[in-house]
Amino acid sequence: MVLDLSFYVIIALLLIGLIGAAIKILREYERAVVFTLGRFSGVKGPGVIVILPGIQQAVRVDMRTIVLDVPSQDVISKDNVSVKVNAVLYFRVVNADKAVIQVENFMVATSQLAQTTLRSVLGKHDLDEMLSERDKLNSDIQEILDSQTDAWGIKVANVEIKHVDIDESMVRAIARQAEAERIRRAKIINAEGEQQAAEKLVEAAEIMERAPAAMQLRYLATLHDIAAEKNSTIVFPFPVDLAKSFIDMMERKGAS
Repeated sequence: MVLDLSFYVIIALLLIGLIGAAIKILREYERAVVFTLGRFSGVKGPGVIVILPGIQQAVRVDMRTIVLDVPSQDVISKDNVSVKVNAVLYFRVVNADKAVIQVENFMVATSQLAQTTLRSVLGKHDLDEMLSERDKLNSDIQEILDSQTDAWGIKVANVEIKHVDIDESMVRAIARQAEAERIRRAKIINAEGEQQAAEKLVEAAEIMERAPAAMQLRYLATLHDIAAEKNSTIVFPFPVDLAKSFIDMMERKGAS
């Protein structure tokens, strides 16, 4: 009787163990890729799923967005400048079956692909473009990675270049280049200002040429400005036209 009771207890424990092994609980962001006798038989989850022990195997896949830090890479730019660049990659699994069946380890594969793509894309650009056009470079890298990881059931959402580290000697060279660029722009702005001022002076001269009285008024205004400075001695040319007008006026008075 005791042996029979022990036998039933053992059977009960085995059944409980089998049921415990068969029942799996998957969270909302998890999926289970199920293989039956080694062959793919579907994707299950989330919630409670049943796996036949010894016959079926389940591989859990996290469907959340994964943040992958791409290690610093040595990159030689198009203008032969050596820099170290690192980035961060945001991706997620959209097809759990492909992520398990099509690639051995999608995390390692995506990381290695991101490193080689980062070097390949940045090596086609100058240093100035790396520093000033990061948004475009991020978009180019993201597009390439997304197209290549699509066969693995992975969607690359975003790529961000974090740091572009430059040698100290190159930093000084870039500073000198920036200073030269600022000087060049200042000279261009100054030259444009001189050109515009000259054009306005030519226009003013043409207007005064058509109206001599305007020249005399301008002359008198200049005298007023000089007198306002309280100089002890003022030397100025006397306009011939004004003198001629004064002499003509005096002659008309004498004739009358």
